[in-house]
Amino acid sequence: MKKGRLMIWVAVLTVLAVTALLAGGCSGNKETGSKAGAGKEPYKIGAVIDISGPSSSLGVPERNTLQMLADKVNAAGGVNGHPLELTILDNKSDETEAVLAVKKLINQQKVLAVIGCSSSGPSMAMIDTVQKEQVPMVSLAAASSIVEPAGERKWVFKTAQSDMVTVSRLVSYLKEKGLTRVAFLYMNNAYGDGGKKTFSGAARAAGIQIAAEEKFEATDKDMSPQLTRVKAAGAQAVVIWAIPPSASIVTKNFRDMGLSIPLLHSHGVGNQNFIDLAQGAADGVILPIGKLAVSTQIPDSDPQKKVLAGYIDEYGKKYNSPPNSFGGYAWDAFYMLVGAIEKAGADQAGIRDQLEKTQGFTGVSGVFNMSTQDHNGLKGESMVLVQIQNGRWKLLN
Repeated sequence: MKKGRLMIWVAVLTVLAVTALLAGGCSGNKETGSKAGAGKEPYKIGAVIDISGPSSSLGVPERNTLQMLADKVNAAGGVNGHPLELTILDNKSDETEAVLAVKKLINQQKVLAVIGCSSSGPSMAMIDTVQKEQVPMVSLAAASSIVEPAGERKWVFKTAQSDMVTVSRLVSYLKEKGLTRVAFLYMNNAYGDGGKKTFSGAARAAGIQIAAEEKFEATDKDMSPQLTRVKAAGAQAVVIWAIPPSASIVTKNFRDMGLSIPLLHSHGVGNQNFIDLAQGAADGVILPIGKLAVSTQIPDSDPQKKVLAGYIDEYGKKYNSPPNSFGGYAWDAFYMLVGAIEKAGADQAGIRDQLEKTQGFTGVSGVFNMSTQDHNGLKGESMVLVQIQNGRWKLLN
């Protein structure tokens, strides 16, 4: 009897071992439910995102978008039958961390290309590495200097609208309203410096005088001293170039001081986090922004309308919240990069060349047309002017 029981247990354990072995042999694909890449080498891409730190309100929706899209691509069979292996690293909104992360992706993960960073400073910090290693990079940040001059940024592209696109919309509005004496406040970092340089040149050319110019740190909790000097300067309007949380703090300070002149911001505040942190003070703010925030208010004839609706629906179902412009930059970078890999395969130089040849790519942030001279590919029509009313984005005609 004991021998019979022993034989039964041996048989059971054998079946369990074989089952486990078979299951393990089928688990090579990291993507749950994926149909991609039976036996094919994965295409590896990396992302360095500001998931924590001062720029986290940008980075979190970007990370979410990238994860969502990678899962979707793999579930549909991957890229040319190859599974897409995406590694996302957090740079903690820090330039040094960004460099360490991109070196890890290139030297250890052996990625074909890199997406990131969320903000301009960390993006700028990674450029030297990707240029030296000749690895394509698609930044999600705004500073024009990330991709300019294009001849010195051969391996670098970006999806956020450049400073000049935003500034042109702001200057046009100021001229239209006859506001020729303005104050300019900006973050003391690469994003703020880029905005200051671009706005100063465009304002001068348009005959707009900068009555006061003040800067603040991304971590500052009170900008009242700067605003006191702005108030004394007699400006007709204030332009702020920043991202949350500091952008929200300075906006609240502005209202608390009783300033009633027009308040304009850059597209760095294009997310709900800015409005929420400002605690009602954001109402009345005017800014240029991508069309995602007002997708239901743009004409049905707009070529982006369908793309925007699809992204909003997909992201909402996945994360139970609406996406924002920053997540949109990640959407554009991901699909632009996947399209380049589909054409070039695991050839980094070929991927770079395909990115540079991007023409007529309709994304969340606009219709992209890149070239050897333009590694962003977005023009003025990619942005609209909006005003925040009752905590919501309102398209201005």
